[in-house]
Amino acid sequence: MTDALTVTLVQWGSSLDPAANRARLAQGAAAGGDLVVFPEAFARDFGEPGSDLGPYAEAQDGPFATEVAEVAAANDTTVLAGMFETSSDPGRPFNTLVMRGVAEAAYRKIHLYDSFGYRESDRLVGGPVEPVVVDLHGWRLGLMTCYDLRFPELSRALVAAGAEALVVPSAWVAGPRKVEHWRTLVRARAIENTVYVVAVGQPPPRYCGHSLVVDPLGDVLVEGGTAEEVLDATLTRDVLDEARRTNPSLVNRRL
Repeated sequence: MTDALTVTLVQWGSSLDPAANRARLAQGAAAGGDLVVFPEAFARDFGEPGSDLGPYAEAQDGPFATEVAEVAAANDTTVLAGMFETSSDPGRPFNTLVMRGVAEAAYRKIHLYDSFGYRESDRLVGGPVEPVVVDLHGWRLGLMTCYDLRFPELSRALVAAGAEALVVPSAWVAGPRKVEHWRTLVRARAIENTVYVVAVGQPPPRYCGHSLVVDPLGDVLVEGGTAEEVLDATLTRDVLDEARRTNPSLVNRRL
């Protein structure tokens, strides 16, 4: 178990060219610490609203996940990135996070973005309703994707399963109030659960950017802007332990 975990947030946009996106993984991983986090749908952008994502779905051992594993191994790190994964419905893939490297895991997005005029469930299928928590250097990381952030019951389920940090790759669609919602929800999930939240988004113009890391007392450790950039932060166990002593809400819960 380590007392500190270094995280790198790669706030880059994905294109409609899967090969070009794979090629960028190595550069992002080379900049990283213990965990390098790319946004949701980094393997290939969603494209125009309503467009078919089935042709861009891959297996968890396909070209994208294989490249994630290779760049993680080359840099002795762990990489987390979003892709579209084949499902039993050829026309509706999973929206999946793949983690490869020192730790390995996969999370299929539970809450599909049927909101603000979008219908993600027309193009994608939701994953199983169960928390995914993975151990990395003694830190317990709970995985979420974008719209999941609006559902506090998932973050609480992850914390009940032992999560000490929530990692949230996203493609948070831009629009009125959306940056305010993003920042508020990231901080709320950190404060109410006394966990770190590592939230990585794609940048404008289509998405909001503002990737950030928030500590268990709600302090923003680092926050990006609206350009492509790479951010670094360190999660420390003494801050986590102190937050849970100061605000023992997990101990005091009644439901």
